[in-house]
Amino acid sequence: MTAAMALASGFVSVRGGCGNGEDSRHLLKAVELAKRSDGLTAPHPKFGCVVVRGRRVVGTGGLSGLGARPAEVQAVEEAGEYARGATAFLNLEPGDCGGDDAAVAALVRGGLERIVVGMRHPLPHFRGKAIAALQSAGVKVDVAGEDCGIGGAIEAALKACQLANAPLLYRASHNLPMSTLKYAMTLDGKIAASSGHSAWVSSADSRRRVFETRAQCDAVIVGGNTVRSDNPNLTTRQAGGHQPDRIVITRTMNLPREANLWDTSNAHTIVMTEKGANVEFQKHLASRGVEVVQFDLISPRAVMEHCYSRGYLSVLWECGGMLSAPAIQGGVIHKVLAFIAPKVVGGLQAPTPVGELGFVQMTQALKLSDVSFELTGPDMLVTGYLQPLSDISLDSNDELTCISRGDIAELPSKVSVIPFNKPWDRYGALSTLSYHPITIPDFDGKPVLWSSVEHYYQASKFAGMNDQLAVQCKAEILGTESPVEAARIGETLSRQRPDLLRKDWDAVKLQVMRTALQAKFLAYPALKSLLLSTEGSVLVESLQSDSLYVASRNGVGLNVGRLLMDLRAEIQRGPIPDSLQNGHAKTPVNGHAYFLDCHRQQVAST
Repeated sequence: MTAAMALASGFVSVRGGCGNGEDSRHLLKAVELAKRSDGLTAPHPKFGCVVVRGRRVVGTGGLSGLGARPAEVQAVEEAGEYARGATAFLNLEPGDCGGDDAAVAALVRGGLERIVVGMRHPLPHFRGKAIAALQSAGVKVDVAGEDCGIGGAIEAALKACQLANAPLLYRASHNLPMSTLKYAMTLDGKIAASSGHSAWVSSADSRRRVFETRAQCDAVIVGGNTVRSDNPNLTTRQAGGHQPDRIVITRTMNLPREANLWDTSNAHTIVMTEKGANVEFQKHLASRGVEVVQFDLISPRAVMEHCYSRGYLSVLWECGGMLSAPAIQGGVIHKVLAFIAPKVVGGLQAPTPVGELGFVQMTQALKLSDVSFELTGPDMLVTGYLQPLSDISLDSNDELTCISRGDIAELPSKVSVIPFNKPWDRYGALSTLSYHPITIPDFDGKPVLWSSVEHYYQASKFAGMNDQLAVQCKAEILGTESPVEAARIGETLSRQRPDLLRKDWDAVKLQVMRTALQAKFLAYPALKSLLLSTEGSVLVESLQSDSLYVASRNGVGLNVGRLLMDLRAEIQRGPIPDSLQNGHAKTPVNGHAYFLDCHRQQVAST
C-alpha cells in the first residue's frame, strides 16, 4: 500500500499540531509535484514545493529537470504577496549545488514563516545546510520524522518522500546507483520457451509500463545473450524525450556484427568488457559510435561502480538469469519489478529470471520489503525492495561538508584532481548543466537571457543556418527549461543531421563554450569564489567520453575542465574588464573578438 493510499484509506491516524493531517496532505502534494518530472529528462533529485496560506494553496512548483529552475523559486513566484507569513511544504531539503542558494533565498525573500521538510538531503555536502540557513534567517523549520513525531499520517508522508527520491538515498548510502531488476515471466516462472523464444511473455500494457520505467532511468543493462537472442532496441519508444544509455555487459565480446543497439542515432550504447577482448570488433563498434569501456576483471559491482562515477542515479537491469544472479549475489540489485503473465509454458530447460544463487534451502531465500501489487492489463506486477531504503538523518557523527558563501574559502586545497559532472555533486556548480541563467548578447548585439551555459552552447551550433529544421531546433532549445533537455535536442540533431551544423563549428566551439563560462562565473560571486577555491587542482569533467570534447575522464581532451582552469588563471591575473561583468560578454578578451564577430556575421540573417 502506498503512502497516498494509506492516507486515503483511513488506516492512518490524524493528529493535531506538527505532523497533523493537513501537514501530511500538503507533503504528499509536494511529492506528487516532484514526481511529475519522471522520464522527462535524465533522472535527477526530485523536488516539489507547496506554499499554503491558512488552508489555501497559493503556490506550487516542481523541478522539471536537471538544472531547471528550483521548485521553491517557482512556488514563491506563483504565491507572490501571499507567500508572506505562509507555510511551505518541501518533499526534500533544498540543494543548490554549491552555487547561489536560489531555493533558500527565494523562501527567505518571500517572507515564509514556516517550512515543513519531508526529509533531509541525503548527500553529505547538502544535508542540513539549507535547514540551518533558513533557521538562521528566522524561519521556523519542521522536519518530518524529527520535529513532527512518527506514526500515523506523517509517517506515511515521510515514506512517500523517501520513495520519491529512492535513487538518491541509495547513491548516498551505498555509493552506487539504484539498480532495479525487471523481468516478465509466465505463471510457472519462465521468461522464455525451451527454444529461447520470448516474444511476448507479457501484455502490451506491461510493455508500455516498461517503456515508462526506462524513461525514468539513466541506463538499461543487458548481457550478451540478450543481444544475440532478442536483438533488442532498449529505447522508450517515445518520439523525443529522454532515452537512457544502453549498456551491454560481455566478457568475451562475442556479439553479432549487426544489431539494433549499434544504431546510436537515437540513443547512446556502451559495451562493457574485459581488456583485450576481441580488439578488432571493438574497433568496429567504435566506428559505429558505440562506446567501449574495458575492465581488468568485469563484474556487476565493477560495472555499477563505474556507473556511479558517471553520475548515474538509476539503472534498469533487463538481463537474463545468467547475469541477474551474479548481480544479486554482488549486492548491486536493490529493487525488483516482476511482471507475471497468466500463462503456462513449461519446459525443464526453459530459462528462469534468476540463475543459480547457491541456495539449497527455502529458508535461504531472499525476501522483499515494501512489496506492492497491481494489475497491468491481464498481468500482475509485483514490486519490492531487496535492500531496504536507508534512513538518512542528521546526527552527531555527520560531517556537513557544505559549500556556501561563508565557508567556500575553507574548502580543502590539497585535492589534486577535482571531478565534476552532475549539478548536485559537491562541485556541481562547475557543470554546464547547473541552473545559472546568463546574459550574453544575441547575434545582433541585443542582450539575451539564456537559461544556462548549455542552452547557449547548443543553440550556437546552428547559428546562421536557415534550414527550417535548424531554426526549429534553436527555438526548442531556447524554449526548454532544463539544460539536459537542451543538450538532448542539440546533440540529437547534430548527430542525425551534421549538415545542419554551422560550417565553422569545429573551429569556434571551444570559444563559444568559453564565452558562456565567462558570463556564468563572472555573473555569480559565489561561483567565482568556488572556481578560485580550486586553485592548485586539476578540474576534470567526469564523463567517460564526449563527442565534442573527447576523452574527458582521462584529462586528454580539450574539455570544460581545461577551459575552467584557463578561466581561473585569467581571473587570478585580473581584473576582468567591466564589459564582462554581470554576464554581459560584449568585449571579449584573449582573442575572443574574432569569435564574436564571426558569430554575429554567421547569424545576421536569422
